[in-house]
Amino acid sequence: MSLPETLRDRRQKLANLCPHPVILWSGQSHARNFPHNTYPFRASSHFLYFAGLPIENAAIRLASGKLELFIDESSPDSALWHGEMPLRSEIAEAIGADAAFPLSELATKTDSAATIAVQDSSTYTEQTQLLHREIHPQTAPTGIDLDLASAIVALRLAHDAGAIAELRKASEVTVAAHSAGMTATATAKRESDIRAAMESAIMAANMACSYQSIVTVHGEVLHNNRYHHVLNSGDLLLADVGAETETGWAGDVTRTWPVSGRFSHSQREIYDIVLAAHDTCIANVKPGVEYQDIHLLACRTIASGLEDIGILKGKIDDLVDMDAHALFFPHGVGHLLGLDVHDMEDLGDLAGYAAGRVRSDRFGLCYLRLNRPLQAGMLVTIEPGFYQVPAILEDRERRDRYKDVVNWERLAQFADVRGIRIEDDVLVTDTDCEVLTVALPTDPDLIEQKLAA
Repeated sequence: MSLPETLRDRRQKLANLCPHPVILWSGQSHARNFPHNTYPFRASSHFLYFAGLPIENAAIRLASGKLELFIDESSPDSALWHGEMPLRSEIAEAIGADAAFPLSELATKTDSAATIAVQDSSTYTEQTQLLHREIHPQTAPTGIDLDLASAIVALRLAHDAGAIAELRKASEVTVAAHSAGMTATATAKRESDIRAAMESAIMAANMACSYQSIVTVHGEVLHNNRYHHVLNSGDLLLADVGAETETGWAGDVTRTWPVSGRFSHSQREIYDIVLAAHDTCIANVKPGVEYQDIHLLACRTIASGLEDIGILKGKIDDLVDMDAHALFFPHGVGHLLGLDVHDMEDLGDLAGYAAGRVRSDRFGLCYLRLNRPLQAGMLVTIEPGFYQVPAILEDRERRDRYKDVVNWERLAQFADVRGIRIEDDVLVTDTDCEVLTVALPTDPDLIEQKLAA
């Protein structure tokens, strides 16, 4: 199916789910310190899903399955700095629009239209002015906007063939980036050297990073975005890096490997526990399975492994019920993946949580991003981990609560394990699942072989 055909199919499905006219804005670039120095532009994902191209300062109106494009022709001055740009009519043809107009004409077609609030403040202000009403932030849509958001969630939870083709491209380049990072480790001096190798592979494929890369020997900092640390032979390096295709589809993979090329005994013991959780969870991914059950399976596997090596003490179910595992595995086992690395999280928990479900306030469940039954076409991440986070482990209240189930002296023998995470992108199929990133090894022996090559 061609891009225009795919987009028409999506628009017709939206019309069947949402009775209101819909207007979606692409957004604008953000200035960095002065107007002509801008951050790279990234169109709204909801706009991209139905328009297909990352067009700046544009809007689309959807009604009865038809699309109207609103965008201004580029100015002569723009051609001097940015080269010749496609005409409005050419863009309209590329995305299968039924009509195209200057942006100023959008004001005449906003009656009773639903929308999704965008991230940049300039476009958000434009939305509220043209629609003559307050538009609630993405995390709390109401009224007809909630109708639209719910319809979009219903469409985007299960990916169509066009989306899956793009997601495979993102996965392939993401795997290449991680391979480049492993290869670079032998001569790297700092985290930034490995980051450079990984992001270079993404750029060489004419893609961008789907989120800010995490490449760190301090894996206990879950979203570490600093890259200045010197690499030492006893360090583990945690790399969470993903590629994003030109049309916005994301990859998201984490691997953890030893800077020296070989895991220490203690590192290998913890790595094997995390890998067991990773493999067991993936083996249980299939339609109809509750994602929260996958998460709890990871929790039990990690608790069991830590009990086996003497870090935790007690019965496994009791340890998980009291969230003892969350001292070392505090986050959820993964999330939706699609046009965003945390797909549709701009809608709060509307996509991640099935109707009627709310987030738990439990230490071991409050960060779970996805809580609904799996269905064919979903792409999810599976990413268990182990972390020694000082803010958690040195907290007096937690140390007192868990004093009888944690062997702190035994834990001290694993001081060279700051953080380990293993993450893959898993597509739910009609019968079970497919790991899109399977080409990148997780087995520690294979990782050591790759580092030595």
